[in-house]
Amino acid sequence: MTGDRLRIAIPADAGYGYYFETLTALGAEPVPVGGDVDPAAFDGLLTPGGTDIDPARYHRPNTASEDIDPALDARQLSALDAFARAGKPVFGICRGHQLINVYFGGTLIQHLPTAAVHSRCGDPWDKAHGSTAVPGGLMEALYGPAFPVNSAHHQAVETVGRGLIVDQYSDDGVIEALRHGTLPIFSVQWHPERMCLERAREDAVDGSVVLRHFLSMCAEHGKRCR
Repeated sequence: MTGDRLRIAIPADAGYGYYFETLTALGAEPVPVGGDVDPAAFDGLLTPGGTDIDPARYHRPNTASEDIDPALDARQLSALDAFARAGKPVFGICRGHQLINVYFGGTLIQHLPTAAVHSRCGDPWDKAHGSTAVPGGLMEALYGPAFPVNSAHHQAVETVGRGLIVDQYSDDGVIEALRHGTLPIFSVQWHPERMCLERAREDAVDGSVVLRHFLSMCAEHGKRCR
């Protein structure tokens, strides 16, 4: 932590602008990092959205994955591994949600049969759709039993990774949120950084709620470790 600002590692470059802008606006200090990041220098890790993960990472042939970047996969999985082993908070968004699932041994659907519901499909911004929280889970605690979220993806979690718990489903059955049963790691398929503050939307919930929860996890973990 630098002063009162939580330092959040993001294994991506500054081109992922909305993540950096939103975390800064919420009072954190987002820092782009490589795969050799030292978790001791940070309060938490955010794994962001992006291109498809190489199916070889979950032992499947490529049937519909696009824009694969093996170097990015290696960089982000290395950073995730470091933070998971250190027991520090991790929050995954979209690709980051899928990356966490793959890291824990899960698999992905390479192209959703209902992709038109979840992807941009020519729209200037994300689509929005309904979802349901699993009773007793984190998403229900943050947003209630049912709520709309945005969406910009054509892949999704298939087999859930070891130790992960499903926390939210879309109306058509896509897994929209996961959390680890014992580690401070959780993720969402949607994009909270694009539905809060000046980008708040009338057709979706306030994304700052889940982002603030992540930052509060980071702050609380830091207090316990002092």
